[in-house]
Amino acid sequence: MANLNIRNLPDEVHQALKVRAALNNRSTEAEIREILTAAVQPLDLDKMGRAVGLEKPAKK
Repeated sequence: MANLNIRNLPDEVHQALKVRAALNNRSTEAEIREILTAAVQPLDLDKMGRAVGLEKPAKK
């Protein structure tokens, strides 16, 4: 599983994330994971890649 560092996050955003996490009975870290997961679901990497002009590498 990957780790992610977010630099230069405004204090008010961090505070809002902490409040949102508390309202959802989650840790701030768990809340951020939930937000990021929801932002990319359904995750269809092939479709997303085609949308930006990427193709799957040819199999050898």
